[in-house]
Amino acid sequence: MRTHARNQGLKLKQADKAALEALTRRGRESVRVLRRARVLQLVAEGWTVVGAAEAVGVTQTTVRTVRRRYLEGGLGAALNERPRPGAARLLTEKQASEVVAMVCAPPPEGHARWTVRLIAQEAVRRGLVAKVGRETVRELLLRHDLKPWREKNVVRARTGRPVRRAHGGRAGVVRAASVPG
Repeated sequence: MRTHARNQGLKLKQADKAALEALTRRGRESVRVLRRARVLQLVAEGWTVVGAAEAVGVTQTTVRTVRRRYLEGGLGAALNERPRPGAARLLTEKQASEVVAMVCAPPPEGHARWTVRLIAQEAVRRGLVAKVGRETVRELLLRHDLKPWREKNVVRARTGRPVRRAHGGRAGVVRAASVPG
């Protein structure tokens, strides 16, 4: 569907043409980058916004955006996304490690096991963090593959109680050490 109607005349630099050719041939980029490269090639060949969008499988807005970014910032700006700001981490590495260490210890008196809500409350009560939400705690536990609310994943070395292996099977019974007399 190559049409020249309403062509807005994008003229690629020779070096940019060569870079796009090499990029599309190599194919070791993300699909987004490859699609943007193909959009630039088609628009430079005289394709319309609608035609290029249909040929590459993107929206017309994407074609216009890639074209505008090329004109304003060059090839790199057209192919790559700008960094997104994102929110800063709520816990420092030190605070996160202190919370993880707290979770690896037995739960507070009166609680059978740790819960996400209890971890958040206890971290604030102990002064490890000024404020922390349950979602932050949940993500921290997920990153460290901790599931303290599941009794079978927690090793409790008490006399006469079975010790569990990582896969949940029994490792044996912990007995009090006897001192030869």
